[in-house]
Amino acid sequence: MTETQTQVTWLTQDAHDRLKAELDDLVAQRPVIAQKINAAREEGDLKENGGYHAAREEQGVMEARIRHLQELLHTAKVGETPTESGTAVPGTVLTVRFEGDDDTETFLLGSREEGAHGDLEVYSPNSPLGSALLGAKAGDTVSYDLPDGGSMEVTLVSAEPYRA
Repeated sequence: MTETQTQVTWLTQDAHDRLKAELDDLVAQRPVIAQKINAAREEGDLKENGGYHAAREEQGVMEARIRHLQELLHTAKVGETPTESGTAVPGTVLTVRFEGDDDTETFLLGSREEGAHGDLEVYSPNSPLGSALLGAKAGDTVSYDLPDGGSMEVTLVSAEPYRA
């Protein structure tokens, strides 16, 4: 991806610090995993060495997470959790009503990493719905494009600051 194509991820300072600590911890574990692999390799035949294959798989999962966190933190825009209600901005919990539906839906406008510890759905500000709602005020109705080429209207019922 070029610099202009990179998607920015909004994070609170708390989430950024939590993810940075996780990254630091994973990087510090690299020598431990390498030692596990070397110890298992010394046991002999690698084709039937379950410990070796498990350690290699653990290393692969860990390295993938490290790369993900590095990219996420590199493209992160760190900000404070909003304190004002009423406007859809990253870090707010939005309650919306879709056209033709009486029920409401509530979700966090932000990063999946931001809401990773809750049961709240998360929509990216870069998603079609998220970008249509950005800046909307409670009571505003906006339209966004659907994957099938149609469009949908949604009304912002409320926007409240996210509380982790």
